Amino acid sequence: MLESYFKLKEHGTSVRTEVVAGITTFLTMAYIIFVNPDILSTTGMDRDAVFVATCLAAAIGTIIMAFAANWPVAMAPGMGLNAFFAFTVVAAMGYTWQQALGAVFISGVIFLVLTLTGVRKWLIDGIPQSLRSAIVVGIGMFLALIGLNSAGIVVGDPATMVALGDLTAPGALLAVLGLFIMAGLDALKVRGAILIGILTVTAIAMIFGLQAFGGVMSMPPSIMPTLFQMDILGALSFGFFQVILVFVLVEVFDATGTLIGVAKRAGLIEPDKPNNLGRALLADSTAIIGGSMLGTSSTTAYIESASGVQAGGRTGLTALVVAILFLLALFFAPLAGAVPAYATAPALIYVACLMMREFKEIEWDDITEAVPAGLTALAMPFTYSIANGLAIGFISYAVIKAVSGKANVVHAATWLVAALFVIRFAFFDLH
Repeated sequence: MLESYFKLKEHGTSVRTEVVAGITTFLTMAYIIFVNPDILSTTGMDRDAVFVATCLAAAIGTIIMAFAANWPVAMAPGMGLNAFFAFTVVAAMGYTWQQALGAVFISGVIFLVLTLTGVRKWLIDGIPQSLRSAIVVGIGMFLALIGLNSAGIVVGDPATMVALGDLTAPGALLAVLGLFIMAGLDALKVRGAILIGILTVTAIAMIFGLQAFGGVMSMPPSIMPTLFQMDILGALSFGFFQVILVFVLVEVFDATGTLIGVAKRAGLIEPDKPNNLGRALLADSTAIIGGSMLGTSSTTAYIESASGVQAGGRTGLTALVVAILFLLALFFAPLAGAVPAYATAPALIYVACLMMREFKEIEWDDITEAVPAGLTALAMPFTYSIANGLAIGFISYAVIKAVSGKANVVHAATWLVAALFVIRFAFFDLH
């Protein structure tokens, strides 16, 4: 049955290889079941319910990918988008988490329409590579700031705005230890380096009495506190124009880039050969809508899927194994609830460091590319807003190209997005 449905022989793989690949992918991305509840619970959302929503959204999205596209790509709530949801939309802008979920739902519907109509491809083709790379870097810097602050390594200061925290504090020391463990294990090619780092710091905290031990396994907690709690009407208010726009743009860049990157590495997209890219794009679009209904931020394709491809995964069976493991993770709620913020903080910092590698893709010798890219990346952490970074980046790109006599090379999609952000600055509350 597995052979006939997933076409294993056609893809040069086997059940054993696909299972190993699925386990590999899961280990590299399982940190999200600890990190996502930690981030979203800062909005007032029930942590246990978010844990269940995270596992279910990842499982359902990945199952859709497995059966609809037959690709070895796993889905889960995206890093960066969860931070935008919690720290910008709710904390900085003052909206409720129910309204934020409504915005995710609406963005998912728009994302699906863009995919079905082909506009998604037009947007991707029209956004310059330098801005795409800068967006990744900026989100990484934003995550790093959040992680450094939650670990107590970077703190607020009235004189200098930010300052070094107390590195002798237990939380800061354990966060630094966790970061070193993650980087060291990853350098040694150990699968699940981030997950091992989180669990090691949590275990040490429990041993020294810094964190209470509430058990490891139990029946899954209730998802009812977040299930179908999205406030769609509240999200349709004028102020949410910018929020929905940012969700859609980041989803478009992040998900599409990840899908194509992983698929190319697996040999699933080759010139003049049929592929399931269209189905894969539909799968990730529908996963966003499903995740918002369950009670989590945008679900997206994970670049960690590349680790499973490296282990030999070539079909949806790899994704199906990942989905099953996320469902089994539902029974580890006590462990997830016991993970302290300083254990997940190094995961944010480490993921941020990996995202910084995109800097090399920017054309630094071309001022009209380098300045907008630099502004995009800098504005996200320094204004504490992914939305501001995107807005400043697109507007500056269009303006600088125009004043330097290169307006004709700016794609219509970039002009459109820049114009939308100008409208946002002119007519909508930025705070």
